[in-house]
Amino acid sequence: MWNITPHDKGTAPAVSRKASHAGSWYTESGAQLSKQLDAWLDKADVWPNPSVRAIIAPHAGYSYSGPAAAWAYKNIDPQQVERVFILGPSHHAYIQGCALSQCTEYETPLGNLVIDRKVVGDLKATGKFETMSLKTDEDEHSIEMHLPYVFKIMSRKQGPYTIVPILVGATKPAQERLFGQLLSPYLADPSNLFVISSDFCHWGSRFQYTVRVDKSLPIHASIEKLDREGMSAIQTRQPSVFESYLQRTQNTICGRHPIGVLLNAVDEIARQRGQAAETRGRHAAAGGTGSSVSAGGLVKTDSQPGDTADEMEIKFVHYAQSSRIVSERDSSVSYASAYVSIPV
Repeated sequence: MWNITPHDKGTAPAVSRKASHAGSWYTESGAQLSKQLDAWLDKADVWPNPSVRAIIAPHAGYSYSGPAAAWAYKNIDPQQVERVFILGPSHHAYIQGCALSQCTEYETPLGNLVIDRKVVGDLKATGKFETMSLKTDEDEHSIEMHLPYVFKIMSRKQGPYTIVPILVGATKPAQERLFGQLLSPYLADPSNLFVISSDFCHWGSRFQYTVRVDKSLPIHASIEKLDREGMSAIQTRQPSVFESYLQRTQNTICGRHPIGVLLNAVDEIARQRGQAAETRGRHAAAGGTGSSVSAGGLVKTDSQPGDTADEMEIKFVHYAQSSRIVSERDSSVSYASAYVSIPV
């Protein structure tokens, strides 16, 4: 259903996306929701870092994943953030690439979030992005589950901000490289923040995934071992390492495609910084007046340890499971929280 808000004469009407999962996946009471978020953030043993440019956080019902997500969101220093990109996987609609919202604002029980139509238009103009229907937008939970946390964290800053929701479909590695390259200038800009929506292993017969990587361990410990290997692959910042991990394990990380886009965006920033540092180093060696920055080796497709972008970091700070299962009749979903630090 279209929710129309009148704009000034001569402008298009505003289209609001309803908070369609409020009242089921999380409370529809703004006051209660605010208190819950504050309590979870207070318990997260991390602190805001101005270098944090992106986070990875879960999107399950708040009774399961709300406390875990706080460990990602508390790393954010919102003071310089003017725009929040939210990349979530598509659970219901088949999308080959990435899709943008046609709405002008998203509703939450805490207040509405304004979509940056200028940036949406710029991305659409590349010819690489689809536009999702309002039904697809409202049916999907992977982006919505982050909206209250975004509202809560960004309420700590002075001044306005906007959001850019992006629904990521069943992308191939080559597409993730493309979208990562397209989004890398935004990720490199300190005024932007990226939220990557993903749960980790969905284990059990109802998920059609019952792999046990170590049968000597209880099932929950085997799942954790599997997930932590994936977390380590992501922390390398190398897309190919994560791709190889997924191909080998088939781990049911539902946000693997948004994570792939993020890794390729980070890798593109590292590649460009490496090239710039190498150019400065050659200029200095030739007697130029610029400051000398050493560059190690040639720039490769994936950024390598020891290059000039080595100060960038992806770090997981929390891990949890919906239940510590010991029987193959049971099921669980894992939640991992991380931050991406990209110093200026």
